[in-house]
Amino acid sequence: MDGSMTPGETSDRVLVLNPVSGSGDHVDDVVELAADHGFEIRRTEQGGDATRFAREAAPEAALVAAAGGDGTLNAVVNGVAAADALETTTVAVVPAGTGNNFATNVGIRGLEHAFTVIEDGRRREIDVATANDRRFVNSCVGGITAEASSDTTTESKADLGVLAYVKNTIERVGEFDSLPLRVETAAGPNGETAQSWEGEALFVLIGNCRRFTGVRTAQANVEDGLLEVTIVEDAATTDLLGGAALEGLFGQDSTHIVRRRTPSLAIDSRADSIEYSLDGEILETETVRIETDPGALTLPVGDGYRPDPDDEERWPIGTPANQ
Repeated sequence: MDGSMTPGETSDRVLVLNPVSGSGDHVDDVVELAADHGFEIRRTEQGGDATRFAREAAPEAALVAAAGGDGTLNAVVNGVAAADALETTTVAVVPAGTGNNFATNVGIRGLEHAFTVIEDGRRREIDVATANDRRFVNSCVGGITAEASSDTTTESKADLGVLAYVKNTIERVGEFDSLPLRVETAAGPNGETAQSWEGEALFVLIGNCRRFTGVRTAQANVEDGLLEVTIVEDAATTDLLGGAALEGLFGQDSTHIVRRRTPSLAIDSRADSIEYSLDGEILETETVRIETDPGALTLPVGDGYRPDPDDEERWPIGTPANQ
């Protein structure tokens, strides 16, 4: 018995399993662990399955786990949201992708550890972002092509995370066509003022749980109700081709980098539609409205998770949930 669900069956615990994420060698381990922990299992077979399975399960399930990469988690969160069940259903992360950036940021170190966290870990209420009508939990990157996203190598994603898509896009297109954008950011609660930016950009990067500035850590504060916005202005693309140079550019003061923190923003293209990568899933649009829904998603987190990654002393290991 692998815990697979039959049509019409419901369970208090459901795991959505993407059997082809990452290297694909995780399936047997996930099935065994999930069965040991009382999960019913639904395996995806085609696009849209993960969202559909989560939407169907969420009204009855107290816990829906996503076993796959960031894209699988994105699909599950969107499914739970479509069932209007974010307030009643906890979403768990079982990392089986290549980079597993989000899982790392919330302190989950692998498959077995993920199930330990599900049973014993703190529950935190984290922000969820919405781009038009689609949710994302980690990041939104504008200017990534669908081809570059699908062709990015496993090794590159493991080394650079979502920045691997940026690097691959630059390498694929050669002469990069800049994006003529107008970006409007809303006023924030901590003195951030509403601001506008207009010009030619290479990329625009919006982090919810993913930070694109600062080399200290990749994690942003995912409980502050704010998005971290980074606009890479039209500069020499050769400065971005190396992985180290890519991380370095985002981590230093630069005349080509514009940074904002905001609860919401609007991005309008003054030319053609733009492809945005939402946790690796592509959205193509001329205008996108992005906003946070603070504390909308309940998630089990590991001891390595820090709500504010810049203030570790306030969050010693073992701090109880929601304190």
